[in-house]
Amino acid sequence: MRFDENFNVSLSLNPKREMIKVMKKYLLASLLALLAFVGKAQEDNSDIVKVGDTMPSFTIVSDNGSKLQSASLKGKVILVNFFATWCPPCQKELAAVQQTLWPKYKNNKDFVLLVIGREHSDADLQKYNEKKGFDFPLYPDKDRAIFGAFAKNLIPRGYLVGKDGKIIYTSKGYTDEEFAELMTKIEGALK
Repeated sequence: MRFDENFNVSLSLNPKREMIKVMKKYLLASLLALLAFVGKAQEDNSDIVKVGDTMPSFTIVSDNGSKLQSASLKGKVILVNFFATWCPPCQKELAAVQQTLWPKYKNNKDFVLLVIGREHSDADLQKYNEKKGFDFPLYPDKDRAIFGAFAKNLIPRGYLVGKDGKIIYTSKGYTDEEFAELMTKIEGALK
């Protein structure tokens, strides 16, 4: 500790060392603030539709003007899947749909698969499917109108709807375990 002529106290004989200490404290405080912000951002308040809710009604409109109304699917088990062509977890999930889910259920008259491209047109989906070679249908949701009835953000998302029109299972993101659970839920819903 030093005293100057006015008896002011200087805490360190080495100003560089003192500056480094201050910078470390600011860096630590900034890091903690960033972690708090990221934690808050990860809170899941993105769901609009939850298990037990009735599936929102919607109409899928293709580029050629043809329409598919959700009301026409009453009494069926429906899997509504939202994806985007640029989303890596979506690619994994759609590959699992192609390999496992679609072959098992495509001929079941009580099951409907709606794979909906968020913010994609039919033309976008056709180009995408030329690369991927999926044999299940892809539907457009150019303006997020359908997605917006189910959720605010985060893809991939899946909503399994029972024959009564109620949501019986939801998923966000993709894991093999979650996909296996979805397969079990579909099987149970079709009984």
